Amino acid sequence: MYSQLVYILKASNAKRKCSMPVSIQAQVLRELSAPYTLESLQLDDPQAGEVLVRVVATGICHTDIKVSQGYAEVPLPVVLGHEGAGIVERVGAGVTELAPGDHVIMTFPSCGHCQPCSSNHPAYCDGGQSLSFACQRAEGSSSLSLDDNPVHGSFFAQSSFASYALATVRNTVKVDKDLPLENLGPLGCGFQTGAGAVLNVMQPSSEQSLAVFGAGNVGLSAIMAAKIAGMDPIIALDIQKSRMNIALELGASQVINLNQENDPVAAIHTLTGGKGVNYSLDTTNQPVVVRHAFESLASRGTCIHSGGGGKDLSFPGSHLLQGRTVTGVLQGDSDPGVFIPQLLEYYRQGKFPFDRLLSFYPLSEINNAITDMESGRVIKPVITM
Repeated sequence: MYSQLVYILKASNAKRKCSMPVSIQAQVLRELSAPYTLESLQLDDPQAGEVLVRVVATGICHTDIKVSQGYAEVPLPVVLGHEGAGIVERVGAGVTELAPGDHVIMTFPSCGHCQPCSSNHPAYCDGGQSLSFACQRAEGSSSLSLDDNPVHGSFFAQSSFASYALATVRNTVKVDKDLPLENLGPLGCGFQTGAGAVLNVMQPSSEQSLAVFGAGNVGLSAIMAAKIAGMDPIIALDIQKSRMNIALELGASQVINLNQENDPVAAIHTLTGGKGVNYSLDTTNQPVVVRHAFESLASRGTCIHSGGGGKDLSFPGSHLLQGRTVTGVLQGDSDPGVFIPQLLEYYRQGKFPFDRLLSFYPLSEINNAITDMESGRVIKPVITM
């Protein structure tokens, strides 16, 4: 099926002169660690299997920031953004699942035919790295241009720091039109990562314990999910008092201020009667913090690392002997077409109030939004169009 799609895309690419490009506004990254520039670009008409989405809003993720600083070595110039939500404008050949006017969330891409995809684990798609970071279509073409010069797009098969984006059927999730579309984009990555780490990976029983290192959008999503699952205690660790306060409001039973606590491992053991926690979740990607998360485990406990790659980690080997494990997670091991609707149902029930974490900025202020996110002034900035 995938090879057939690539063949169709190649044939469609040969007819690009017959397409009707869309004029869009997009924030373009032209140099690493440099500010974005707002530019007018041309976006291709959707090819076979693609969907043209008018972006209503898109979240900013730490992955966007890391990539803008050199992570994954994406080609430049490029349009980033991978937490988009919007309205379908047009669909390409063969698309029957979506129609113009549908409201959608854009999420991570996957091929749909490899072993992980076939076993409902598309976050670990064999081609996922290329589909996300090559910044081109599967068959190698660019969908964006400026004065006939290509600009790299298709970041996570969307590039949603723009007024319009091209996605694929596999990385779009249709949502009900009564939901506030401007809030929903971060469910495509950050929020499903934290919630999925708990509900999909841990799958805890009631009253198992959890320590979450880092109370940003991923960590706070995990805390809300842990409350849904009935975990107890739920311990949040962070350096900002404001984030610890909202962690308590969203479901944490205790907080530990890492600016005041020199030995967080001992503090967690004190809070758990000397046992340690059944699960710990690191969202920081700081090696010393990951080590603390591992050392906080009870016997047969599991430490989950979701803070991103690129750094060497070390653990005391003796601590593994009591059945303790360390595992990584991508995208909360989510099948978005199943898991995002599940999170939206929790949202309707008031159990997953992710909208409390959002701060909104217009597209023109993306650089200010990133500065506020990096400084910790906001938890999840959302760019509106």
